[in-house]
Amino acid sequence: MALRPIAAEDQPLLREIYADAIESQAPLLYSEEQVRAWAALAWLPGVLDTSFREGSGWLTTDGSAFAIRHPEDRLSLLYCRGCASRRGHGSALLNRIEADALASGVRHLRTEASQFSRPLLERWGWVVEAPETILIGGVPFERYRMVKLLRQVQS
Repeated sequence: MALRPIAAEDQPLLREIYADAIESQAPLLYSEEQVRAWAALAWLPGVLDTSFREGSGWLTTDGSAFAIRHPEDRLSLLYCRGCASRRGHGSALLNRIEADALASGVRHLRTEASQFSRPLLERWGWVVEAPETILIGGVPFERYRMVKLLRQVQS
């Protein structure tokens, strides 16, 4: 899986991937109202801007998936277009994000996972700390606070 660092000019593409991931996959697990509220975040000013601007992350070279850490100890975004799901993009991105975190001295990563990302993260050794309910556009969502202790690979 070929990855490249995210650049400032990738923001429109990242927003497209974010919206596509939600609109194409979320109807399997979320209500129509939840899908609409969540996907709308891609286009609202200020919602994703800080992670895009200040975070560090990777984009697949085919433009189908991305992941961002912001701040350094938090996986803030991990999204894959529906047409590219279940093809190893998420695993490749997680592997790179975790390696970058270790290289920068981070020993624990945290995130808030959706119902979609939770199984992938659990396969990668992440652990649920607690479920939580948040509101997006006044619509309730259950998500999962998760953590992972990063370990140096022994050679």
